[in-house]
Amino acid sequence: MNRITQLLGVSALALALAACNSGSSFLSTGVPAPEPEPEPEPEPPVLTTQFRVHHASADAPAVNITVNGENFLENVDYQQSSGVASVDEGTYTVGVDAILATGDVATVIGPVDLDLDGDMRYEIFAVGRVDDESLEPLIVANEVSDVTAGDARIQVVHGVPGAPDVDVYLTEFDVALEEATPAATLAYQEFTPQVSVAAGDYQVRVTVAGDTEALLFDSGEIALPDGADLVIAATLNIGSNSGDRPIVLLLADGEASSILYSVDTGADIRVVHAVADAPNVDVWVDDAVAIADLPFLGFTPYVNLPADEYRIRVTPAGAEEPVVIDVPALALDNGLQASVLAVGSLTDGTINPAVLAFSNRRVSTEAIVRIVHASPSAGEVDIYVTATADIEDAEPAFAGVDFDAEELQTTGNVSLPPGEYYVSVTLAGTKDIAIGPVFLELVGGGLYTAVAVDADGGGLLPQLILLDDLAADDD
Repeated sequence: MNRITQLLGVSALALALAACNSGSSFLSTGVPAPEPEPEPEPEPPVLTTQFRVHHASADAPAVNITVNGENFLENVDYQQSSGVASVDEGTYTVGVDAILATGDVATVIGPVDLDLDGDMRYEIFAVGRVDDESLEPLIVANEVSDVTAGDARIQVVHGVPGAPDVDVYLTEFDVALEEATPAATLAYQEFTPQVSVAAGDYQVRVTVAGDTEALLFDSGEIALPDGADLVIAATLNIGSNSGDRPIVLLLADGEASSILYSVDTGADIRVVHAVADAPNVDVWVDDAVAIADLPFLGFTPYVNLPADEYRIRVTPAGAEEPVVIDVPALALDNGLQASVLAVGSLTDGTINPAVLAFSNRRVSTEAIVRIVHASPSAGEVDIYVTATADIEDAEPAFAGVDFDAEELQTTGNVSLPPGEYYVSVTLAGTKDIAIGPVFLELVGGGLYTAVAVDADGGGLLPQLILLDDLAADDD
């Protein structure tokens, strides 16, 4: 028993000594014990950051976004947003590369080093213009946070170069502006903080700062849904009605983006008489003559019509009968840019209206060409676009393009590098030239449209109706 007590006493003494001086022990050797290794510090969590790119430059081509020299986002076009991308926080070299008509790219912004902090979302806007070398990035940074339940969150950016300072109103629908207070007053490149409002129906209006009668944009009644997290950028309206309503809103919400036109923007429409064997015609909109005595090969300038449904009729000039074209309900949406062509043959009873909706945005780095096949007699054709008039060894740019009065065939918008070209149209599969070679000197920002139609009175050889910048050259 005593032996056990003695052992316990020694053990207790050893523990007490260890507790008093855990860094050394003299129990066996009298030499201090080594210091214990410190516990490694835990690695701090890697935070992520978010960014999104918005194309707000009206005359810039589609772009790629590079991060550290590699493509990160591709083919972001005007009035589009890229969607939200996530990366680890840190410093990144970011650049914007314009996609040229050749398929090559040219760096137009940066590269710049950006310090991207964690738990932040960066909105990167390409603003300004290419033609005056004012293109630059505008960066808006916000902490990442959830939208409060029952609310919508909005942030507004003024991205229209050359536009005046503006007042932005967010009101219930149809409240008189004279009775409202601006939610914000912004100059170009200024932006609001993130603002939460109760989800519901609202009206957004933008005026020249200090002048409620100088209305630049009116959304009409729109819904801001529960949980929406909207970045709203004012961008340039590129339609012919832009003088009256110069602003289009680019809306970005998460991965989606869309554009919102002023409710009174209307549609830009022109009419082209492309029926070779038809007389001069009147074009009726609803029950009134809108265009009188339009001859074959004739066309109107763009006319702005309020967004609505219209009945369109075509009759011989000065007469109400016979009706050779009757469209009971042609829907025209805000922002539509379209050419309405009367095509086919009166003799064959195939006259038909063709509505071609082409974007008329001009891009400073390229020329835009579109060719329309509206010649019933020519049949299937090949279209050549070459550097010289000689097509002997050339391949067609567009092969086997046929005439179809019901669904008119076109090249669509074709982007070409500025320069000198020849356009030739041949019977399909042959080098037998039906039209051309037509010499074109194409400039950056140019818009060139040609409509192939029959000879006067019908039949071959076909000829061209020249529109847009080609019509100006023809003058």
